[in-house]
Amino acid sequence: MTSLAGKTAVITGATSGIGRATAVELARRGARLLLVGRNETRAKETLDAIRAAAPKCDAEVIRGDFAAQAEVRRVGEELAKRVDALDLLINNHGVTLMKRETTPDGFEATFAINHLGYFHLTGILLPKLRATKGARIVSVASEAHKFGALDLADLHSEKKYAAMRVYGKSKSANIHFTRELARRYGSADLTINCVHPGGVSTNLGAGQGGAAMKALHKLIMLFMKTPEEGAETSLYAATSPDAAGRSGAYYSDCKLKEPAPHCRDDATAKRLWDVSERLTGFTYPA
Repeated sequence: MTSLAGKTAVITGATSGIGRATAVELARRGARLLLVGRNETRAKETLDAIRAAAPKCDAEVIRGDFAAQAEVRRVGEELAKRVDALDLLINNHGVTLMKRETTPDGFEATFAINHLGYFHLTGILLPKLRATKGARIVSVASEAHKFGALDLADLHSEKKYAAMRVYGKSKSANIHFTRELARRYGSADLTINCVHPGGVSTNLGAGQGGAAMKALHKLIMLFMKTPEEGAETSLYAATSPDAAGRSGAYYSDCKLKEPAPHCRDDATAKRLWDVSERLTGFTYPA
């Protein structure tokens, strides 16, 4: 088990599911944790779980919601103030919405939270990561990208909304973002990758739809991985010596895997990057 004593990690979506399981394991390994979550009750439960597993862990939760770009900026700037060096960023937050919703900025919510949240927060924290030798960025994507090829002409799903296809599009965006970020900034000192955690029993999608949909969600969850099992690939990409020095990769079950062909198109990745800078109002450093 790789020791993380003296290392600082930021994890988003850290107060439930895979994020909480990841945080608890990083705490056991000695990392200082800066966690981001929306819900005060879950934040307290997460800190309790961390302290039970690692009583001496330095951990705190910053509350924030990635739906609004102004809020992403606030959270990112708050995190940047609290660290001199940042060893690890795990972009883990995400939603799936049965009905189309828009954010305060007027963006389709799944795309805004799942992709623009990753893009904007990473950009704010990038100087801290680039200044830290051996830093890593891990973004949680999904095999759902296979049925969600990105449509740059309809990023906000105004023409047609199908929940899982829209979720898949946001996960394709995560992979495109990882590959383009790695092309621009990946180095021996900054490793940038994304992962598929597997089908995991989490709160993602819970509470959506009617009674039948909620019952189906509960049934499906019985056959899924535990959050701890789902966190394994994130932890592998974040800590394993075998994942050091390689950027732009996609991991599943702690192994390299090729994403779908539509996620390996460099031109799409570059165009998405340009659009993302315009939508977030954030320009990455040269």
